Amino acid sequence: MKRIIIMAGLILVPAVAQAETLYVSNERGDSVSVIDAASGAVTATWPVGGRPRGITVSKDGKYLYLCASLDHAVQVIDRASGKVVAELPSGQDPEQFFLSRDGATLFVANEDDAALTAIDLATRTVAFQVDVGGEPEGVAQSPDGQWVVVTSEEDNVVNWIDIKAKTMVAETPTDQRPRHVEFTGDGAQLWVAAEVGGTVQIIDTASRQVAETLRFAIPGIPDHRILPCGIRFTPDGRTAVIALGRADHVALVDVATRKVRAYVPVGKRVWHVAISADGTRAYAANGLSDNVSVIDLAKGAVTQTIAVGAAPWGIVAAP
Repeated sequence: MKRIIIMAGLILVPAVAQAETLYVSNERGDSVSVIDAASGAVTATWPVGGRPRGITVSKDGKYLYLCASLDHAVQVIDRASGKVVAELPSGQDPEQFFLSRDGATLFVANEDDAALTAIDLATRTVAFQVDVGGEPEGVAQSPDGQWVVVTSEEDNVVNWIDIKAKTMVAETPTDQRPRHVEFTGDGAQLWVAAEVGGTVQIIDTASRQVAETLRFAIPGIPDHRILPCGIRFTPDGRTAVIALGRADHVALVDVATRKVRAYVPVGKRVWHVAISADGTRAYAANGLSDNVSVIDLAKGAVTQTIAVGAAPWGIVAAP
């Protein structure tokens, strides 16, 4: 029987896990695994286009958007049926994307085009396209909606695009092969995962200059295996959860102090992570072990491992 504890006039009740569904893009399986987060059970596997990578949920929660890289399209998947109901004209080899803050536009990084494509979701047409550096991948929009940033893995820069002007106005040099970018909630910082550089760089958005570089050291893991990729912040903004690639670990970083508070061993070749809505758990997509690790963020430990399809790459949690 669960206890209710009364302290200093407060009633503390056991936390109830929110009902969430996880969606995992399986890059070599050409599929999406659907997971009930409460039980950890895979409830469905949906066939999708070739080499699926970036994945997210529409603002109204009805659809998944998925980068089908080999099909050169962003697929729209009905969450209720699991069926692909539309393909958006995304440009060549879409890798990742960012759903705009208002949910009206999808900003897509097209690797073969070396471009950012903005898709109007109401009309399902291309609104505009901007040339960026070679091999674009990571995409993010600033909280104020003014900027979209895109990483260029080939040129080792972050490209800054003014949304109103629909023009790239600046580049920020980074360490080698920047893969993912994430703004802090206040928009003051941009965190950049430089995979081959083995670092996460923090850019001051006011100056668009690198203010700090984070490095990682894991006992028993050689530096050349530490390949940062996905970054997500907990809802309270206090912790950055960073996938470290072939190091087979996730780093939990205190955002205020920039210190690693834990390295959590997960599956092989962890690509990307998602965070539960209540901020208590992280989910890591492990590309070479074909599974997802469930991480208790307070304990800094894996509590469950869930088998999925071949080469899980992207992951998103949704109500």
